[in-house]
Amino acid sequence: MGYSLAEIAASLGAEVLGDASLVIEGLAEPAMAGPKDLALASNEKYAEALKDGSAQAALLWPGADFAALGLKGAIVPNRPRYAMAGLTKAMDPGQHWPTGIHASAVVDPSAVLGTNVSVGAFTIVGPGAQIGDNCVIGPQTYIGAHVQLGSDAVIREQVSIGAYAKIGARFRAQPGARVAGDGFSYVTPQKSGVETARESLGEASAQDDQSWVRIHSLGSVLIGDDVEVGPNSCVDSGTIRPTQVGDGTKIDDLVQVAHNVVVGKNCLLCGLVGIAGSTVIGNNVVLGGQVGVSDNISIGDNVVAGGASVILSNVPAGRTILGYPATKMDAQIDSYKALRRLPRALRDIADLKKAVSKPDGSD
Repeated sequence: MGYSLAEIAASLGAEVLGDASLVIEGLAEPAMAGPKDLALASNEKYAEALKDGSAQAALLWPGADFAALGLKGAIVPNRPRYAMAGLTKAMDPGQHWPTGIHASAVVDPSAVLGTNVSVGAFTIVGPGAQIGDNCVIGPQTYIGAHVQLGSDAVIREQVSIGAYAKIGARFRAQPGARVAGDGFSYVTPQKSGVETARESLGEASAQDDQSWVRIHSLGSVLIGDDVEVGPNSCVDSGTIRPTQVGDGTKIDDLVQVAHNVVVGKNCLLCGLVGIAGSTVIGNNVVLGGQVGVSDNISIGDNVVAGGASVILSNVPAGRTILGYPATKMDAQIDSYKALRRLPRALRDIADLKKAVSKPDGSD
């Protein structure tokens, strides 16, 4: 499938330069672009590589001279990176799954499927499930009993969604995502060493051997509209009330959202983030890769946590944090700088002590 430069520019609300009739069949990095590709040279640092490819047209930055770069045409959006969203959507070939209900799929007779729903090979749709219009459910996927899935969802292969989960429109689940598994919640017959350590802030305690008893998860999961859950990420069921993920939130690979957690709207949870139980996260929060969040705390709106931060206490709205334990980013960076200077400072102190103890320089 191909599109003219004029068609692409119109869909993006971008300016088209040069030959608007050029037909584009794919996207490519500048050095690897062929004559039918749109080279993605969104800023000047990528333009040098255009000479190594054979692109006739490129996505360029505002103010770029397409002719001087040896091109016949160009598209110039106001925000090139944002234009990538529309470009990649138009050029996405999809997974090539067949439409309709595959013969090997098992759909319970009591399940209700909307119009234009596709269910892949070896997929199970449980009793009482409600699947919205235009949903695509990939192969080897499990949709549990009484799950409610909104319209236009795309569920990739080998996803599981546990019973009673309620999910909004345009949900995307990547391969291996797990929604509404049981929360990790256990208790001992008497007070455990963990409870004692927490109350005493670390004091050891002798205790008899005790077995861990499961607290069952009755709350399932509630997910809003336009949410994405990445490969091998888990959103656990709540204990009594549902674990919640707000509209527009995007969850990366290998992320853990524990039982009873509430995540607000339009958050980004990057790879390897772990959020412990009953924590409340506000709107527009960004947690960088490998961020760990303690249980039963709150993080305010618009907080940004740098990668590998460990959040152990409440964070007020609007704060940018970093480190272990996470503190204001500027204070944490000052601490890092001071730590790097510490060996030199200790040497200077040692030299000063020698000079003070022997002021005349004698041995």
